Formats: sequence, structure tokens, C-alpha cells
Amino acid sequence: MTTATPDIATRGHAKAFAPPLALAADGRKILVGLSREQLEAEVLELGEPKFRAKQLWQWIYNHGASSFDVMTSLGKPFRAKLEEAYVVGRPEIVEDLISVDGTRKWLLRFADGNEVETVFIPEEDRGTLCVSSQVGCTLTCKFCHTGTQPLVRNLSPNEIVSQIIMARDAMEEWPSSAEGRRVTNIVMMGMGEPLYNYENVAQALKIVMDGEGLSISRRRITLSTSGVVPEIRRCGAELNVNLAVSLHAVTDEVRSKIMPINNKYPLAELLQACREYPGVSNARRITFEYVMLKDVNDSLEDAKNLIRILKGIPAKINLIPFNPWPGSFFECSSKNQIRRFSDYLFEQGVSAPVRTTRGEDILAACGQLKSESERKRKTKKPCAAE
Repeated sequence: MTTATPDIATRGHAKAFAPPLALAADGRKILVGLSREQLEAEVLELGEPKFRAKQLWQWIYNHGASSFDVMTSLGKPFRAKLEEAYVVGRPEIVEDLISVDGTRKWLLRFADGNEVETVFIPEEDRGTLCVSSQVGCTLTCKFCHTGTQPLVRNLSPNEIVSQIIMARDAMEEWPSSAEGRRVTNIVMMGMGEPLYNYENVAQALKIVMDGEGLSISRRRITLSTSGVVPEIRRCGAELNVNLAVSLHAVTDEVRSKIMPINNKYPLAELLQACREYPGVSNARRITFEYVMLKDVNDSLEDAKNLIRILKGIPAKINLIPFNPWPGSFFECSSKNQIRRFSDYLFEQGVSAPVRTTRGEDILAACGQLKSESERKRKTKKPCAAE
């Protein structure tokens, strides 16, 4: 599918705009990703009554219909009109890989040839889908594989929502109201910085949260950001989904070296935005992601400073063993050092579990996503024991 996406907001926050309609390769309009208002406007343009939009919405998002033929509550003349001018919309699945630990990764291609990756992580009590928001990434974080791929463009609402629809297709999880779904949680933690594509991400998540749409509660949606401070405030006010922040360092000096965005939004500004995030409490904490890099950010002094700078913020810290990728020059902290770091944080009353690395054998682990159809095999650099 091709999209008439606006100019990419690679610095600062994007200008407000109404996301345009996505187009299929044959020029027909794509319905997945349209807001309720946009869908109503399209229906009225076809000369149909407004209530038809609600029927379409339920067929697409509740029943998972991928063609108009199955929409039997719609009259044949209306379906013929739809077939002529529209498609429902699904991405092309280029690759579907399953890890030895059950993690599943899809490489998805859009009609303009650009690709993104979407990852499903099954756990005992939940199933989390990691969704991409951009083709590539503008942030160039030094430890992240995705950051080595230049930003190509933002994803449209269609391309964001269709990743979730594709996963439900693959796992046969329709209708949306069905019990026992495997995809229970959504995290905007895939390729790209979601807050540099805020308008499209917001429209997509409103569809995801809609009770008659994909019907996933905001309490089960987490948006991960590297620290785009103005849009953190906007996200809290308009979406109020769970917030995860890629922190990874406790001083501006270190963070700026490994995360250039810190030069624009330093730690003091970022953490103040976290303190002000709506609804934050001990029952709804902000998650701080912290990748463990040997001799960079893993000392006991770093752990003490982490406690200091997060004072007053209801927080959970996810400690992430560094996941190696071809060409990376960081090393993973030793298992013993990670354990000592975690133990100290727990002793200070802050939850700091060590994230279990998932999908490493298919390059689906945190920081490893990169949309290439062909890759060289990864040279594995496991964490040392000492």
C-alpha cells in the first residue's frame, strides 16, 4: 500500500494534521486506519446512510473481515460500490519466523517496498505485540540495531493498525470480543520513535482502544519513547496509555553519548514530564527501560544515582541485558553485575526485574529490529558469567 504521508517530523514535534487516506497499489482507498469520522465521510460520499459506517467498522475491527464479500449484513449494491473504490487493507507478509522460545516475528512489506517488523512475545499471563511506528528511526541510539537504519518515513494509521490486525489474522483471534485471546497487550516499542509520529500513532491507538474496534484497553497499551518531552505531555493528556521511557543512563554526559536525543531533551526535563504524566501512581507506574552496557552504565554508583534521579516518580525499572547485533561495539554486562545492580534497586524499594531476552535467535529481541529482507547471520556474544 502507498500512503500520502506528510513530511516526517524528525526534530521536535510534528505539526497538527489530519492523517490522509492510505491507498492500495491499484489506487483504491484503504479502510483500515480511518477514524470513525473519516469512515462516515466516505460512506456518505457513496450516497449511503451514516449508520453503514458503524456496520463497516464492526465488520473490519470486530469480525476481522478482509473482504467485502463476507459482510453479509450489507446489501449487494453497497458491497459492489465498496469493491470498486476501496480495499479493507492488509500488509504483505514477507517473512514469518518463530523463535525456539515461541517469540514470533513478521517482516511486513507495504506497496512502496518499505518494510517493518512486528514481534509477538508469548508469556504465561499475557501475549504482547510489539508494534512499529516508523520505517527506520531518526534517533541513532548507539546500542540499537534499528538506529543504524536511516529514517525513511512515518507509518500511516493504516500501517500501524494493520500490524495488529495481521497478528490477529495469524492467530485466528476474531471476533475481537472472543475470550482467550493470545494478543492481550500492545507495546509501541518496535521500529521508530512513536512520538515523532504522534498524529498517526494517536489515530491508530484510538481505533485499537475503541470498544467496538479492536477493543484493547488503554491499560494494556504501552507507548515507549526515548524522551520527546513535548509529546509526552500531549500523549498523557489525549491518550493516557501506559508510558515507558528509554532511560539507559543516569547522567546527561553518558546519556548524550549513547542517546543523542538527550542533547535536545536532557534528563531534568524528561523526568519532570514523567512526574507530571496523568494518572501516575504506585498502582500505575512509569516503566524505565535500562539496557545494561558493560563499563558504561552498570556500576553500583550508577544504581545509586538511578535511585536518586527517579525520586518522587512511581517507577518500575526494566533491566535489559544488551542484545548483540552484527557490527555492535558494546558488550553486555556480566550476569553477576546485572544481578548486583538489580538486587541493590530492589533493596531500595524499587522494582527492577531483569528482562528475559526473547527471540534472540531470530533477531527479534529488544534493540535488534531492522527491516532488511536479507541479513548476515548474527555473531552471538553472550553475557559473561563473571
